[in-house]
Amino acid sequence: MSPWRRPASIRPVWYVLEGQAELVLANAHHIKNVPGRKTDVNDAMWIADLLAHGLIRSSFVPPQPIQELRDLTRTRKQLVREISQHSLRIQKVLEDANIKLGSVLSEVLGVSGRAMIEGESDARRLADLAHDSPRRKHDELVEALHGHVRPHHRTLLTMHLNLIVTLEHTVGELDAVVGKCLEPIHQRAPTMPGVGEASAEVTVAEIGIDMARFPTLGHLISWYGLCPLSDESAGKPIHPLRKGANWLKTTLVTAAWAAVRTKASYLRALFLRLKARRGAKKAIMAVAASMLTADYFMLRDGVPYRDFGPSHFDHQHTDKIVQRLLRRQHDLGYCLPHQLKPA
Repeated sequence: MSPWRRPASIRPVWYVLEGQAELVLANAHHIKNVPGRKTDVNDAMWIADLLAHGLIRSSFVPPQPIQELRDLTRTRKQLVREISQHSLRIQKVLEDANIKLGSVLSEVLGVSGRAMIEGESDARRLADLAHDSPRRKHDELVEALHGHVRPHHRTLLTMHLNLIVTLEHTVGELDAVVGKCLEPIHQRAPTMPGVGEASAEVTVAEIGIDMARFPTLGHLISWYGLCPLSDESAGKPIHPLRKGANWLKTTLVTAAWAAVRTKASYLRALFLRLKARRGAKKAIMAVAASMLTADYFMLRDGVPYRDFGPSHFDHQHTDKIVQRLLRRQHDLGYCLPHQLKPA
């Protein structure tokens, strides 16, 4: 052990010891000691004592193929974020040059936008490079393209565009590698409203396909930080969300926003039902948790997604809904018979 250096991550040590002994990955929040007099030796003794008494619960460690797939999907997500950052930098350079291209084009780096950015300096000739629908905004484009583009602006724009092209090419290569890794288990990738191919790949990469590693569904939802805590402050209960891995949480929330736009669906009905009482942010997190619940059962049982429909909640508490509507009509001044029978 003497020639070892302290690694920046636990993963290199894990790879060296894997297969030689039974390894346990513990949650630091669960095994923390009382504050004060904390040293590395004392912490090691404390953890060893907990392990000897069987008080440390092993955290989820995916198998090697899922770990490799996870590295690929996370790298792809970081590259996509870098593309977005360079796109924002291009818009900043255009604004600095007094070019308001974003006020006319919905996508600055679309086919028309890139042709104008890579083109010359004459506003009318640049406006003639527009394709499809932007061609109908010729006069607005000419006015937006009148600016003061200096040589250093042109240098920055060219540099950012070249970086974006390189990153897009790399993302395309990663998509091919991820698709090749998922070929053996492609049939089990969960799909549902709002979940595209990339989202399904991230889901499989983050939670794997073996749901037996999670004792219950609640453990999976809690592990990814989609369930509230039961905290209390000054006698008042507060329920913030748990801190979990953001790689899957952000993907699920993005997919949830797309899913609630699907009309006549259970997820949209759930969102609208909770939004009226708890607000849009809490409602969308509940939809994300519901989607993760569906992923759990689809992967565990090998079944396709089945939508409950938009009227799912109406059939759960029919009597309460009828009584609420009767009270409402009474408040509005109408008098209807209270003995109603279902059709």
